[in-house]
Amino acid sequence: MISANNITLRLGKKALFEEVNIKFTEGNCYGLIGANGAGKSTFLKILSGQLEPTNGDVFITPGQRLSFLQQDHFKYDEFLVLDTVIMGNKRLYEIRQEKDAIYMKEDFSDEDGIRASELEAEFADMDGWNAESDAATLLNGLGIPVEDHDALMKDLPGAWKVKVLLAQALFGNPDILLLDEPTNHLDLDAIAWLEEFLINFENTVIVVSHDRYFLNKVCTNIADIDYGKIQLYAGNYDFWYESSQLIVKQMKEANKKKEEKIKELQEFISRFSANASKSKQATSRKRALEKIQLDEIRPSSRKYPYIDFRPSREIGNEVLQVENISKTIDGVKVLDNISFILGREDKAAFVGGNELAKTTFFKIITGELEPDEGSYKWGVTTSQSYFPKDNTQIFDTDLIIVDWLTQFSEIKDATYVRGFLGRMLFAGEDGVKKMRVLSGGEKVRVLLSRMMIEASNVLILDEPTDHLDMESITALNNGLMKFPGVILFASRDHQVVETTANRIIEFLPDGSMIDKITTYDEYLASDEMARKRSVYSMAEGDEDN
Repeated sequence: MISANNITLRLGKKALFEEVNIKFTEGNCYGLIGANGAGKSTFLKILSGQLEPTNGDVFITPGQRLSFLQQDHFKYDEFLVLDTVIMGNKRLYEIRQEKDAIYMKEDFSDEDGIRASELEAEFADMDGWNAESDAATLLNGLGIPVEDHDALMKDLPGAWKVKVLLAQALFGNPDILLLDEPTNHLDLDAIAWLEEFLINFENTVIVVSHDRYFLNKVCTNIADIDYGKIQLYAGNYDFWYESSQLIVKQMKEANKKKEEKIKELQEFISRFSANASKSKQATSRKRALEKIQLDEIRPSSRKYPYIDFRPSREIGNEVLQVENISKTIDGVKVLDNISFILGREDKAAFVGGNELAKTTFFKIITGELEPDEGSYKWGVTTSQSYFPKDNTQIFDTDLIIVDWLTQFSEIKDATYVRGFLGRMLFAGEDGVKKMRVLSGGEKVRVLLSRMMIEASNVLILDEPTDHLDMESITALNNGLMKFPGVILFASRDHQVVETTANRIIEFLPDGSMIDKITTYDEYLASDEMARKRSVYSMAEGDEDN
């Protein structure tokens, strides 16, 4: 068990938390939610001891081990992948290192023998002999190939480093597990594996995530941060949303009844306070009036942008024809003879772990890359808006937001353009911010503003939910569901994929593809998906032998 007792944290004059009291018990998974800036990550740092509160303390049941997801992706660059995972249990790793150092001594003494014996006993009690196989199991589940388990961390791609650090946090069955955005940079297969791991995890989990489907899947409770307080709700994210809305509705209805009673009492007092025969009754009603207290209903600190993609032109029957496209990058064939035809009703989700293939394909059909072989053709009635995964070059400019966005608007009027920025929560002077100083979330909202102002009838989006808070993801999800045109998109957000797509395209590790007219959940449950997993697990097994 872990609990926060009277936690207050002040940053300057502002109180981020004010006398927070909350208890997290064994066997439950708590989703910690709140608006951007509410203090979710900060609260996890307080619980893990990385940050001292202004007042209050954190209590952990004596003898229990706490583990948290590291955020520094370069901290372990000089260590082996497998060792980095085992470091998740600090004491076990220390024992392993010390006993190995003893055995390496040339002048092995009696004292060394006694010490080695003590360490071996403690190592065995901690199930140390299974440490490497347990770490490998976690890495395999998250999609790190066996041949990379003995690589140095610095030699791994950035997305794989994230997976290794996640495996480190999960390693050794910690009593308390703190996870800050564990699904960031994970592919949908790895997220599905993590969901199953946490569902079967029997200890305490506290997780911050912007993935609504993930929170619905794994959480038994929701801890909602709003206005410096934390309110605990039983159930998953959807249950929290319905419950919180119901509570506000009930409070409003109760206040309405109280207001009606107040009005009734005030009218009686006004009419009869000067009447001697009614004075006692008027006095009684005054006392009753003083006792009525309206419930304070504070609006949530959450802010939802308004995302509405409206194409300026209706799309025709011919949208996109892809013929035999192949592309090799750094000696690896990421796309191999890809062909399909996209129709006017299609909303195609590109899924699976081959992220390079997805991004490469989007770059090809938007003209950023040339295929090695094959061709593509857009219909004459189509117009495309593209949300790239890597937006570094776009924001490498000294232009202010409103001037940059005006370039893409047919109406060259600052007030008109600011209207689109306002929808995306850029208020007042935000419009004169320079592009290069924007945060990750602000950059995404600027790019979505551009897509709205371009009014295209085909949207191409490569991981648009990265860096967005839950409110913005919800708004984007709603905007995509309402969009009457064609969508090609990749997203790690399961709910966005499931509620938006009517067609699933997966690029496999060998560069080939699977193309199905179906929903995402139906695809995951399909025989085709089962066969694909079987083929690739067998191939990995052959490589191991």
